[in-house]
Amino acid sequence: MLHITSLNEGLELFKALGSDVRIEILNILLENDNMSMNELASRLNITNGALTSHIKKLENCGLITTSSESAVHGNQKICSIHLDKILIDLEKPAEIENVYHTELKVGHYTNYQICPTCGLASADALIGEVDDPRYFEHPDRYNADILWFTRGYVEYAIPNFIPASKKITQITISAELSSEAPGTNNDWPSDISFYLNDIHIGDWTSPGDFGDVKGLLTPDWWYASWNQYGLLKQLVINQKGTYIDGLKISDVKIDDFHLNCRSSIRFRLAVEDDARHVGGLTIFGKSFGNYSQDIKVSLGYAPVEEMK
Repeated sequence: MLHITSLNEGLELFKALGSDVRIEILNILLENDNMSMNELASRLNITNGALTSHIKKLENCGLITTSSESAVHGNQKICSIHLDKILIDLEKPAEIENVYHTELKVGHYTNYQICPTCGLASADALIGEVDDPRYFEHPDRYNADILWFTRGYVEYAIPNFIPASKKITQITISAELSSEAPGTNNDWPSDISFYLNDIHIGDWTSPGDFGDVKGLLTPDWWYASWNQYGLLKQLVINQKGTYIDGLKISDVKIDDFHLNCRSSIRFRLAVEDDARHVGGLTIFGKSFGNYSQDIKVSLGYAPVEEMK
Protein backbone atom coordinates (compact mmCIF):
# COMPACT_ATOMS: atom_id res chain seq x y z
CA MET A 1 0.00 0.00 0.00
CA LEU A 2 1.29 3.44 -0.97
CA HIS A 3 0.00 6.28 1.21
CA ILE A 4 0.36 9.73 -0.36
CA THR A 5 -0.30 12.67 1.93
CA SER A 6 0.54 15.60 -0.37
CA LEU A 7 0.49 16.46 -4.07
CA ASN A 8 4.25 17.01 -4.11
CA GLU A 9 4.87 13.62 -2.51
CA GLY A 10 2.84 11.92 -5.26
CA LEU A 11 4.32 13.84 -8.18
CA GLU A 12 6.39 10.96 -9.63
CA LEU A 13 3.44 8.57 -9.30
CA PHE A 14 1.09 11.01 -11.05
CA LYS A 15 3.61 11.39 -13.88
CA ALA A 16 3.87 7.60 -14.22
CA LEU A 17 0.09 7.29 -14.43
CA GLY A 18 -0.20 10.11 -16.98
CA SER A 19 0.14 7.77 -19.95
CA ASP A 20 -2.46 5.61 -21.70
CA VAL A 21 0.21 3.00 -22.46
CA ARG A 22 1.30 2.72 -18.83
CA ILE A 23 -2.31 2.48 -17.64
CA GLU A 24 -2.83 -0.34 -20.15
CA ILE A 25 0.31 -2.10 -18.86
CA LEU A 26 -1.10 -2.00 -15.32
CA ASN A 27 -4.49 -3.29 -16.49
CA ILE A 28 -2.85 -6.20 -18.33
CA LEU A 29 -0.73 -7.13 -15.31
CA LEU A 30 -3.73 -6.94 -13.00
CA GLU A 31 -5.50 -9.45 -15.25
CA ASN A 32 -2.53 -11.79 -15.75
CA ASP A 33 -0.54 -11.61 -12.48
CA ASN A 34 2.81 -11.49 -14.32
CA MET A 35 4.04 -11.38 -17.90
CA SER A 36 7.34 -11.25 -19.74
CA MET A 37 8.51 -8.13 -21.54
CA ASN A 38 8.11 -9.91 -24.88
CA GLU A 39 4.50 -10.84 -24.07
CA LEU A 40 3.68 -7.30 -22.97
CA ALA A 41 5.29 -5.72 -26.04
CA SER A 42 3.35 -8.08 -28.32
CA ARG A 43 0.09 -7.40 -26.48
CA LEU A 44 0.60 -3.62 -26.72
CA ASN A 45 1.94 -3.77 -30.29
CA ILE A 46 5.03 -1.72 -29.42
CA THR A 47 8.77 -2.43 -29.56
CA ASN A 48 10.67 -3.81 -26.58
CA GLY A 49 12.71 -0.60 -26.53
CA ALA A 50 9.61 1.56 -26.19
CA LEU A 51 8.20 -0.79 -23.53
CA THR A 52 11.42 -0.61 -21.47
CA SER A 53 10.99 3.13 -20.95
CA HIS A 54 7.42 2.69 -19.68
CA ILE A 55 8.37 -0.22 -17.42
CA LYS A 56 11.21 1.79 -15.87
CA LYS A 57 8.86 4.66 -14.95
CA LEU A 58 6.35 2.27 -13.37
CA GLU A 59 9.09 0.43 -11.51
CA ASN A 60 10.74 3.61 -10.20
CA CYS A 61 7.58 4.68 -8.39
CA GLY A 62 6.94 1.19 -7.01
CA LEU A 63 3.87 0.27 -9.03
CA ILE A 64 5.45 -2.85 -10.55
CA THR A 65 8.45 -5.09 -9.97
CA THR A 66 10.61 -6.96 -12.45
CA SER A 67 12.66 -10.13 -12.11
CA SER A 68 14.76 -12.28 -14.43
CA GLU A 69 13.88 -15.87 -15.28
CA SER A 70 15.74 -18.42 -17.37
CA ALA A 71 14.18 -19.19 -20.74
CA VAL A 72 15.04 -21.35 -23.73
CA HIS A 73 16.77 -18.49 -25.49
CA GLY A 74 18.38 -16.90 -22.43
CA ASN A 75 17.03 -14.83 -19.53
CA GLN A 76 13.76 -12.95 -19.83
CA LYS A 77 12.41 -10.15 -17.66
CA ILE A 78 9.11 -10.84 -15.88
CA CYS A 79 6.86 -7.95 -14.81
CA SER A 80 4.29 -8.05 -12.01
CA ILE A 81 2.17 -5.67 -9.93
CA HIS A 82 3.84 -4.60 -6.69
CA LEU A 83 1.43 -2.22 -4.94
CA ASP A 84 -1.97 -3.57 -3.90
CA LYS A 85 -3.48 -0.17 -3.07
CA ILE A 86 -2.82 3.55 -3.51
CA LEU A 87 -4.31 5.88 -0.90
CA ILE A 88 -4.25 9.60 -1.66
CA ASP A 89 -5.02 11.54 1.50
CA LEU A 90 -4.76 15.30 1.05
CA GLU A 91 -6.32 16.21 4.41
CA LYS A 92 -3.61 17.60 6.65
CA PRO A 93 -3.03 15.09 9.45
CA ALA A 94 -3.13 16.11 13.07
CA GLU A 95 0.36 17.08 14.15
CA ILE A 96 2.01 14.82 16.72
CA GLU A 97 5.13 16.41 18.12
CA ASN A 98 6.26 13.56 20.37
CA VAL A 99 6.44 9.96 19.18
CA TYR A 100 8.00 6.83 20.67
CA HIS A 101 8.94 4.26 18.01
CA THR A 102 9.49 0.54 18.53
CA GLU A 103 9.46 -2.67 16.50
CA LEU A 104 8.30 -6.16 17.49
CA LYS A 105 9.67 -9.37 16.06
CA VAL A 106 6.93 -11.63 14.69
CA GLY A 107 7.86 -14.30 17.22
CA HIS A 108 7.75 -12.00 20.25
CA TYR A 109 4.10 -12.65 21.03
CA THR A 110 3.21 -12.96 24.72
CA ASN A 111 0.08 -15.07 24.34
CA TYR A 112 -1.51 -17.24 21.69
CA GLN A 113 -4.25 -19.76 20.94
CA ILE A 114 -4.14 -21.16 17.43
CA CYS A 115 -5.39 -24.02 15.26
CA PRO A 116 -3.64 -25.74 12.31
CA THR A 117 -2.69 -25.25 9.62
CA CYS A 118 0.05 -23.41 11.49
CA GLY A 119 3.76 -22.93 11.81
CA LEU A 120 6.73 -20.64 12.35
CA ALA A 121 10.08 -20.09 10.69
CA SER A 122 13.17 -18.00 11.17
CA ALA A 123 15.10 -16.52 8.27
CA ASP A 124 17.11 -19.76 8.10
CA ALA A 125 14.76 -22.68 8.83
CA LEU A 126 11.41 -23.92 10.06
CA ILE A 127 10.94 -23.89 13.83
CA GLY A 128 9.84 -27.38 14.83
CA GLU A 129 7.22 -29.12 12.72
CA VAL A 130 4.40 -27.50 10.75
CA ASP A 131 0.77 -27.94 11.84
CA ASP A 132 1.78 -28.69 15.45
CA PRO A 133 0.70 -25.83 17.77
CA ARG A 134 3.09 -27.03 20.48
CA TYR A 135 5.97 -25.38 18.63
CA PHE A 136 4.47 -21.95 19.25
CA GLU A 137 5.97 -22.47 22.75
CA HIS A 138 9.42 -23.40 21.43
CA PRO A 139 12.27 -21.18 22.72
CA ASP A 140 13.39 -20.57 19.13
CA ARG A 141 10.08 -18.88 18.35
CA TYR A 142 11.66 -15.58 19.45
CA ASN A 143 13.65 -15.74 16.20
CA ALA A 144 10.56 -16.30 14.04
CA ASP A 145 10.26 -14.00 11.03
CA ILE A 146 7.01 -15.52 9.78
CA LEU A 147 4.08 -17.29 11.44
CA TRP A 148 0.73 -18.58 10.23
CA PHE A 149 -2.44 -20.21 11.58
CA THR A 150 -6.00 -20.94 10.45
CA ARG A 151 -8.01 -19.88 13.52
CA GLY A 152 -7.21 -18.28 16.86
CA TYR A 153 -4.96 -15.38 17.81
CA VAL A 154 -1.51 -14.11 18.70
CA GLU A 155 -1.08 -11.25 21.16
CA TYR A 156 1.86 -8.87 21.61
CA ALA A 157 2.85 -6.66 24.54
CA ILE A 158 3.71 -3.25 23.08
CA PRO A 159 6.63 -1.65 24.94
CA ASN A 160 5.49 1.60 26.54
CA PHE A 161 8.46 3.82 27.30
CA ILE A 162 6.91 7.24 26.78
CA PRO A 163 8.14 9.84 29.30
CA ALA A 164 6.56 10.20 32.73
CA SER A 165 3.53 12.47 33.11
CA LYS A 166 2.48 11.89 29.48
CA LYS A 167 -0.62 10.31 27.93
CA ILE A 168 -0.84 8.36 24.69
CA THR A 169 -2.75 10.25 22.00
CA GLN A 170 -2.27 7.91 19.02
CA ILE A 171 -1.08 4.38 18.27
CA THR A 172 0.11 3.42 14.80
CA ILE A 173 0.83 -0.22 13.95
CA SER A 174 2.22 -1.39 10.61
CA ALA A 175 2.61 -5.04 9.53
CA GLU A 176 2.68 -7.21 6.41
CA LEU A 177 -0.28 -9.58 6.53
CA SER A 178 -2.12 -12.15 4.43
CA SER A 179 -4.56 -15.04 4.77
CA GLU A 180 -3.50 -18.66 5.32
CA ALA A 181 -4.76 -21.20 2.78
CA PRO A 182 -3.74 -24.82 2.21
CA GLY A 183 -0.76 -24.18 -0.07
CA THR A 184 -1.53 -20.72 -1.48
CA ASN A 185 -4.59 -19.10 -3.00
CA ASN A 186 -4.70 -15.45 -4.09
CA ASP A 187 -8.49 -15.54 -3.77
CA TRP A 188 -8.84 -16.71 -0.16
CA PRO A 189 -10.55 -14.03 1.97
CA SER A 190 -10.03 -13.97 5.71
CA ASP A 191 -11.59 -11.66 8.30
CA ILE A 192 -8.80 -10.52 10.61
CA SER A 193 -9.87 -8.88 13.87
CA PHE A 194 -7.77 -6.43 15.90
CA TYR A 195 -7.97 -5.98 19.67
CA LEU A 196 -6.33 -3.52 22.03
CA ASN A 197 -6.37 -4.48 25.72
CA ASP A 198 -9.17 -6.97 24.97
CA ILE A 199 -11.34 -4.33 23.26
CA HIS A 200 -12.30 -5.08 19.65
CA ILE A 201 -11.14 -2.10 17.60
CA GLY A 202 -11.99 -3.27 14.09
CA ASP A 203 -11.61 -5.80 11.28
CA TRP A 204 -9.89 -6.06 7.94
CA THR A 205 -10.57 -8.71 5.29
CA SER A 206 -7.41 -10.06 3.70
CA PRO A 207 -8.16 -10.91 0.05
CA GLY A 208 -5.83 -13.90 -0.22
CA ASP A 209 -2.80 -16.00 0.64
CA PHE A 210 -0.34 -14.88 -2.02
CA GLY A 211 1.94 -17.30 -3.82
CA ASP A 212 1.80 -16.24 -7.48
CA VAL A 213 5.32 -14.80 -7.39
CA LYS A 214 8.21 -15.12 -4.97
CA GLY A 215 8.36 -12.52 -2.20
CA LEU A 216 11.13 -9.99 -2.75
CA LEU A 217 12.72 -10.89 0.60
CA THR A 218 11.50 -14.47 1.02
CA PRO A 219 14.55 -16.78 1.52
CA ASP A 220 15.64 -19.11 -1.28
CA TRP A 221 15.12 -22.19 0.91
CA TRP A 222 11.42 -21.39 1.41
CA TYR A 223 9.00 -23.72 -0.39
CA ALA A 224 7.68 -22.30 -3.67
CA SER A 225 4.17 -23.60 -2.92
CA TRP A 226 3.95 -21.73 0.42
CA ASN A 227 3.07 -18.13 1.36
CA GLN A 228 5.33 -15.72 -0.48
CA TYR A 229 4.24 -12.23 0.51
CA GLY A 230 1.49 -10.19 2.14
CA LEU A 231 -0.01 -6.71 2.04
CA LEU A 232 1.44 -3.90 4.14
CA LYS A 233 -1.36 -2.60 6.37
CA GLN A 234 -1.31 0.44 8.65
CA LEU A 235 -3.64 0.51 11.65
CA VAL A 236 -4.14 3.86 13.41
CA ILE A 237 -6.07 4.53 16.62
CA ASN A 238 -6.45 8.23 17.33
CA GLN A 239 -8.88 10.70 18.87
CA LYS A 240 -11.31 10.35 15.95
CA GLY A 241 -11.53 6.54 15.68
CA THR A 242 -9.71 3.52 14.30
CA TYR A 243 -8.44 3.40 10.71
CA ILE A 244 -6.86 0.93 8.28
CA ASP A 245 -4.82 2.62 5.55
CA GLY A 246 -6.66 5.86 6.22
CA LEU A 247 -10.16 4.30 6.02
CA LYS A 248 -12.23 4.33 9.20
CA ILE A 249 -13.14 0.84 10.46
CA SER A 250 -14.64 1.67 13.88
CA ASP A 251 -15.54 4.49 16.28
CA VAL A 252 -13.20 3.17 18.98
CA LYS A 253 -10.99 6.10 20.00
CA ILE A 254 -7.64 6.26 21.76
CA ASP A 255 -9.22 8.21 24.65
CA ASP A 256 -11.43 5.17 25.38
CA PHE A 257 -8.34 3.40 26.77
CA HIS A 258 -6.99 6.16 29.09
CA LEU A 259 -3.40 5.16 28.32
CA ASN A 260 -0.50 6.86 30.07
CA CYS A 261 3.16 6.15 30.79
CA ARG A 262 2.23 3.40 33.27
CA SER A 263 -0.26 1.56 31.06
CA SER A 264 0.31 -1.91 29.68
CA ILE A 265 -0.68 -2.23 26.01
CA ARG A 266 -1.68 -5.59 24.52
CA PHE A 267 -2.32 -5.89 20.79
CA ARG A 268 -4.07 -8.98 19.43
CA LEU A 269 -4.56 -10.21 15.84
CA ALA A 270 -7.24 -12.87 15.56
CA VAL A 271 -9.27 -14.99 13.16
CA GLU A 272 -12.48 -15.72 15.02
CA ASP A 273 -14.36 -19.04 14.84
CA ASP A 274 -17.59 -17.24 13.89
CA ALA A 275 -16.06 -14.92 11.27
CA ARG A 276 -17.75 -14.85 7.89
CA HIS A 277 -14.43 -15.70 6.23
CA VAL A 278 -12.29 -18.01 8.36
CA GLY A 279 -9.27 -17.90 6.07
CA GLY A 280 -6.38 -17.78 8.51
CA LEU A 281 -3.61 -15.28 9.11
CA THR A 282 0.05 -15.00 8.10
CA ILE A 283 2.34 -12.35 9.63
CA PHE A 284 5.56 -11.55 7.76
CA GLY A 285 8.74 -10.22 9.35
CA LYS A 286 11.67 -8.44 7.74
CA SER A 287 13.17 -11.62 6.20
CA PHE A 288 9.99 -12.64 4.35
CA GLY A 289 7.55 -11.03 1.94
CA ASN A 290 7.99 -7.70 0.20
CA TYR A 291 8.70 -5.29 3.06
CA SER A 292 11.87 -5.21 5.16
CA GLN A 293 10.21 -4.66 8.51
CA ASP A 294 8.83 -6.45 11.54
CA ILE A 295 5.72 -5.17 13.33
CA LYS A 296 6.29 -1.42 13.61
CA VAL A 297 4.64 0.54 16.39
CA SER A 298 4.55 4.29 17.07
CA LEU A 299 3.08 5.85 20.22
CA GLY A 300 2.17 9.52 19.99
CA TYR A 301 2.04 11.25 23.35
CA ALA A 302 1.28 14.58 25.00
CA PRO A 303 1.44 16.09 28.52
CA VAL A 304 -1.05 15.17 31.20
CA GLU A 305 -2.12 17.85 33.65
CA GLU A 306 -2.81 15.42 36.46
CA MET A 307 -1.69 11.85 37.02
CA LYS A 308 -3.88 9.71 39.22
